[in-house]
Amino acid sequence: MNITPKEINGNWDVGWALDVHTLSSVPLPDGEFRTERSQLGELLYQVKYRHDKTKISPIAEIAAEFVKGQITIDEHHDLLYPEAIIPIPPSTFRNFQPAIAIAAKIGDILDLPAALYYLIKVKRTPPLKNLAHDESRQEQLKGAFDLQSQNGNFRCVLLFDDIYRSGETLTEATHVLRDRGGVSRVLVLTLTQTRTKL
Repeated sequence: MNITPKEINGNWDVGWALDVHTLSSVPLPDGEFRTERSQLGELLYQVKYRHDKTKISPIAEIAAEFVKGQITIDEHHDLLYPEAIIPIPPSTFRNFQPAIAIAAKIGDILDLPAALYYLIKVKRTPPLKNLAHDESRQEQLKGAFDLQSQNGNFRCVLLFDDIYRSGETLTEATHVLRDRGGVSRVLVLTLTQTRTKL
């Protein structure tokens, strides 16, 4: 599968979105949209909205292969390789949480511990895509995350999310990991990125 990774910048050390989520979205007369997604975007859509768990492994394999090519331990054994993969906690409750399932599978492939519930959401927030301004999203996310335990002892982590929109969620999560968890190096991986900042 072809992907077009793009570096994403924030308060983390380095980050990537593996592809765009949608290529186009055209409104139809009935109020629906005809949406064309990237190949990875389509796989993610099938997992998130069609609950097709058979797409988890192909997505995780693509992500793990990318990580293997980007992150290595250098000759001085500086810690460049993450000690754990940490997913962003879900914003809505579902019986099946796609981002957590995908993060766990990426961890399996990379032989990387998946700290699936280390970062937790402690404050309810409205869907951020419905908030028009960066300031509104930042205010809603302030204090939204905490750590299940202060004893993770992670120096370097791979922070994972399925879709990158404005970066506000990742920014707040990185802040918590550094300030409360003592993490010195945060690497970010998202599967897809929206075409426009929401």
